[in-house]
Amino acid sequence: MAITDWPELERPREKLLQRGPDVLSDAELLAIFLRTGVQGKSAVDLARELLNTFGGLRALLECDKSTFCQAHGLGEAKYAQLQAVLEMARRHLAAALVHEDVMEHPAAVRNYLSSRLRHQSREVFACLFLDNRHRVLRYEELFFGTLTAAAVYPREIARRALQLNAAAVILAHNHPSGVAEPSLADQQITRQIKDALGLLEVRLLDHMVIGEGEAVSLAERGML
Repeated sequence: MAITDWPELERPREKLLQRGPDVLSDAELLAIFLRTGVQGKSAVDLARELLNTFGGLRALLECDKSTFCQAHGLGEAKYAQLQAVLEMARRHLAAALVHEDVMEHPAAVRNYLSSRLRHQSREVFACLFLDNRHRVLRYEELFFGTLTAAAVYPREIARRALQLNAAAVILAHNHPSGVAEPSLADQQITRQIKDALGLLEVRLLDHMVIGEGEAVSLAERGML
């Protein structure tokens, strides 16, 4: 049965407009994104099939272009559309940090850094450079590694902070294993970066380790 033949309040789009997006299932949300189904399947049926194939919504949203485009009912146009949606979401999260003191919005910082790093298949080390009111000047991914490590150079972070006239920095990197527990190496490089920044009177406010569904703050652990 086509979605247009369903009772109005059971149709995903109408349901969202009447009751809000939070009441929709993953399949219903995906169906709105897909807009149409394929022969013999409604958009909701196709969405359920895709979620089963990929193993969930997150796996679908974060898969590479080749894998995405090979799936039935998808393709390059849908991939481009999805990337645009994801980038808008990241920019929406970033916008909340541009004009505000990030130290007053720790959840927003976690969400933003997670959105940038959680899906990475290799270790990526990034910095949030902040002004003297702790507003974001720039987010930059500076070092890239393997599945288990990335070579990080404190002098390069200090040099970039000086170029941007940053007053403070928040570090972040992901653990592709999904386990966000800071390692001894993480603690050691954090101290080295703190010392390098301190020579320039730039404060290191935090170092976030991004894992699967969580982000651990070294500042909150008393490790800075």
